[in-house]
Amino acid sequence: MGYCPARRQSGLWRIGYGYMRCEVAVLLLSAMVFVFTRLIVPVAAGGDWNSSSEDYYKRQTKMMSSLRLARIHKHLDKINKPPVLTIHSPDGDIIDCVHTRKQPALDHPLLKNHKIQRAPPEIPRALKTQTTAATSRSSNDEWQTWHRNGTRCPKGTVPLRRSTARDVLRAKSLFHFGKKRHRFDTLNPSSRRADAPDVVSGNGHEHAIAYTGSSSEVFGAKATINVWEPQIAEGNEFSLSQIWILSGSFDGSDLNSIEAGWQVSPELYGDSRPRLFTYWTSDSYQATGCYNLLCSGFIQTNSRIAIGAAISPVSSLSGNQYDITILIWKDPKLGNWWMSFGDSVLVGYWPTEIFTHLADRATMVEWGGEVVNSRADDGRHTTTQMGSGQFAEEGFGKASYFRNLEVVDSDNSLSSARDVSTLAENTNCYNIKSSSNAEWGTYFYYGGPGNNPSCP
Repeated sequence: MGYCPARRQSGLWRIGYGYMRCEVAVLLLSAMVFVFTRLIVPVAAGGDWNSSSEDYYKRQTKMMSSLRLARIHKHLDKINKPPVLTIHSPDGDIIDCVHTRKQPALDHPLLKNHKIQRAPPEIPRALKTQTTAATSRSSNDEWQTWHRNGTRCPKGTVPLRRSTARDVLRAKSLFHFGKKRHRFDTLNPSSRRADAPDVVSGNGHEHAIAYTGSSSEVFGAKATINVWEPQIAEGNEFSLSQIWILSGSFDGSDLNSIEAGWQVSPELYGDSRPRLFTYWTSDSYQATGCYNLLCSGFIQTNSRIAIGAAISPVSSLSGNQYDITILIWKDPKLGNWWMSFGDSVLVGYWPTEIFTHLADRATMVEWGGEVVNSRADDGRHTTTQMGSGQFAEEGFGKASYFRNLEVVDSDNSLSSARDVSTLAENTNCYNIKSSSNAEWGTYFYYGGPGNNPSCP
């Protein structure tokens, strides 16, 4: 690329419909190749996601323009609010205790005059469930790694996990930081089964889920979710287990979604620890919404739970089992979508103003696992695990589970989820088996190892 091609006219080189001096063209092409091979490719691929090397960070910042670096720091200044107190977690996270009224949510243009709701007028009337052999978390346990520091955020503040320039550099771009990619192919809506939920084979996202019918009216959902630490093969892949609250069309641009659960995402967090997370979108994951508190939207009210912080300890094969309970429901009076953790401990809410379809009700609920298979087009399946990395038939102590699946009806009452369907795109890679009993209500085991002799 250090020479000018023979095809030139009077020292000019034809490009498109015009002419450019050959020397200028060579310089531009060389610069493009340098940026693509030395900066864009490593970052898009996750870079040295499993390394905290200071040298890697320095190389990245040297190669980028000062303008881009300034944009990154401007964005970080917007989401990292001035703390009242800073807590250093043993796992390297920095937790900032930010005044409740200063959190990122209230930067949303639709929430400028929003008055923070301290608590919902009422919570859903619960079902009585029996005990289980697993250990369930409550907000008083030291179940998040940052709790081990012994310091707590003061009353009137909320804990926010601080984002860094390294976090942004692992993302595809500043725009993509903290955002999910499309779960379905908007250019080829026919690739989705008409009677199936929001999943599509071949787009790199794979699922093992249970779901309600698309014609139902739902006002919330609940489940207890087994927590594991699945292995992630590539830095730009993830593995998660969550609840989806959905409304809108799956083959358009108006899908509304509220999501919460646990995930392992090296690209988002820079490590392989399972973390509590939330997500929302009102336009099919295009421009609105984000993970956790990485944009305006979700309003946190709890001072003890840090969304995005690591969960510990986690389940082990044939060993102790740990799970978390999450409930999401629509406040029937003010219309906000609340989230509680464990034994009805309020975490915060998604204001009704940020939604379109979900401002009214949900039409479908999904529970289950999702992974990204970045090798979908390479002919070889990823080894990224879902759940525990074991197939559903392995059962308790080996396979991951969701238990006590419940939905909230129009009377703000919880009832066991009935007549749920299950779906997994490739059961040789990840599968799901559902059942019910008196102790666990409606439940299922799910997961898998990804690549194996039956899933090449």
